[in-house]
Amino acid sequence: MTAARTLASAPAASVLPEHVRTAFGVREASPRPVVWAGQRAWQCGEVLLRPVSDHVVAAWSATVLENLEVPDVRLARPVRSSDGRWVVGGWAASRHVPGVPEPRHDEVVAASLRLHAATATVLRPRLLDDRDDLLSRSAAAAFGERRLDLHPDTGGRLFTELAAHRRTIRLTPQVVHGELFGAMLFDPAGRPAVLDLVPFWRPAEWAAAVVVVDAVAWGGADEDLIERWSELAEWPQSLLRAVLYRLALHAQHPDATTDSLAGIERVAGLVSRRL
Repeated sequence: MTAARTLASAPAASVLPEHVRTAFGVREASPRPVVWAGQRAWQCGEVLLRPVSDHVVAAWSATVLENLEVPDVRLARPVRSSDGRWVVGGWAASRHVPGVPEPRHDEVVAASLRLHAATATVLRPRLLDDRDDLLSRSAAAAFGERRLDLHPDTGGRLFTELAAHRRTIRLTPQVVHGELFGAMLFDPAGRPAVLDLVPFWRPAEWAAAVVVVDAVAWGGADEDLIERWSELAEWPQSLLRAVLYRLALHAQHPDATTDSLAGIERVAGLVSRRL
């Protein structure tokens, strides 16, 4: 079980409505089903149409990505509808960027740092004020801002044990993409691409640590990946909060099992040695 990209309120991706194609100016293009960041989407010429579960987040992400510049990182530029909207009937559009997910874990971490250097000046979005979903609850619990009733057998017990090692950190929160593992694409030349933003108000080091934890837990990365980024500020505590985040998320997830916990348990052991 990896990052949660929920589609609870998104329209079905199996059918692409004609009025959506018309709104985004691709009515005459032949739609081709594709997988976009683990989700079903449709490619219509140079435009990619995808269902979105949160219209507010999708519109905010598009507003930021419209003019954001990140060195050596390609961005899927959003496309407005004919009347200027970012979302039409639960669908959003962006320019198609070629690439596939690849196990280039160090490059994903490096690209995340470049991305977050660029988003460091983005103001905290008001949409985070009332956010209360699986991701936000798990991050708040990881940082000790919220208490959750977590099932002990699917991560709660280990969460409690590790949370006792949490110490105060002095890192600056900012807008970060907290779910980059598996969501970054690479073209044949090895150039990374970011498709959208999953916003958190957390330190960039934490977002990098989440990538590392995910890569070791589920991506087949060697444990030396942890050490290769140890020069990042507050690295052990950032890793701890990344593990706590994944444990909290796992323990709340409806599909969580003791078997799916194994990857997080492994990386938790590696991180605990460094505390």
